[in-house]
Amino acid sequence: MRAYAELSPSPRSIMTPGPVEVDPRVLRALSYPILGQFDPEFTALMNDTMEMLRLVFRTDNRWAYPVDGTSRSGIEAVLTSLIEPGDKVLVPIYGRFGHLLHEIAERCGAEVVTLEQAWGRAFEPAVIADAIRRERPQLVAVVHGETSTGRVQPLDGIGAACRETDALLVVDAVATLGGMPVETDAWLLDAVVGGTQKCLSVPSGMAPITYNARAEAKILARKRVERGLRAPGMANLEPAEGRRFIQSNYLDLGQLQDYWSAARLNHHTEMTCMLYGLREGLRIVLQEGLEARWARHRHHEAALVAGLEAMGLRLYGDSSRKMAVVTCVEIPEGIDGESVRAMLLSMFGIEIASSFGPLKGRIWRIGTMGYSCRRDNVLRLLGAFEAALARHGAKIKAGAAVQAALDVYEAGEVIE
Repeated sequence: MRAYAELSPSPRSIMTPGPVEVDPRVLRALSYPILGQFDPEFTALMNDTMEMLRLVFRTDNRWAYPVDGTSRSGIEAVLTSLIEPGDKVLVPIYGRFGHLLHEIAERCGAEVVTLEQAWGRAFEPAVIADAIRRERPQLVAVVHGETSTGRVQPLDGIGAACRETDALLVVDAVATLGGMPVETDAWLLDAVVGGTQKCLSVPSGMAPITYNARAEAKILARKRVERGLRAPGMANLEPAEGRRFIQSNYLDLGQLQDYWSAARLNHHTEMTCMLYGLREGLRIVLQEGLEARWARHRHHEAALVAGLEAMGLRLYGDSSRKMAVVTCVEIPEGIDGESVRAMLLSMFGIEIASSFGPLKGRIWRIGTMGYSCRRDNVLRLLGAFEAALARHGAKIKAGAAVQAALDVYEAGEVIE
């Protein structure tokens, strides 16, 4: 019989747009003993997690809890629960993940209307607001931070247009929650989906969500209680007359909110260790402070950008819509981008990302997210990137990148 080696993953500096390095305190939390999912000690941890999520989402919503699964499970749970077959859904697309929202909405049976913007740019909010008033959809689904292009979509005014037309506004904030401002209540967002594996620096495996009373009303109108859980005298077992029940069982927010409520109506076996990790990750975010955390991400982004430009590389996309946590770099003509990435990983233990679709082979994407967003990572990456590019024959300004980043660090407030 084959003898399998003991697991010993290589240490890496992960500078991709996700996943990122996990905070050591989160890794420690993941190792703690298992509790039963209805143990009062565990349900108290669930309550803590909901309370902290409200703070991180900047909301007073009653419902803020994680869906068990990767970020896409949260997106599917929200869209599957809020879209009924035949609903008109508006999706503004400016990168890969807008296309994903389109596809999921289509699978839910929606009539999907799209707006498309060239990759590397984002929409003026007024363009989306005008489309909402013109199309009068039941739901609008938009990506806040599009990691495929490194652009961020301003959301001011879009929520107000949705309120005017009685549309629900769903936002994919997977890449921005915990690293850039996400103002759920101030921006009038009806449902927001976050991710653990990006700016929260928790392993992939849970999808934090929040939604307000407007969204809950539609969920409750479609609510169906699983047959095996129905007890004598239980009310509202089937959807309201004329409404379609939510087609997914696992991703049914009507049942999930019963599980996260004081009723603790059983739905699934909770991911105990992942909840420990998420709770600790949220605690760390709040301990640092959201405004301080956003400032830290901007600070390291500025140092990275200064270094890349000093080296002579060109950044990709509209700079006025750049994400603070993702920097896209054009691959110089004649350079094999995958070979450079492979050298960074094999020789320096640093991982950066390529891109998708029309940008495949055209750009590198560098993430400065969560625990990966540190001065030592930025400086190490710039030095290694310069060496790898020189080794590949790229015409760069040798020795300039790290010095330019050091100028930013020495001139600014000390933010580790």
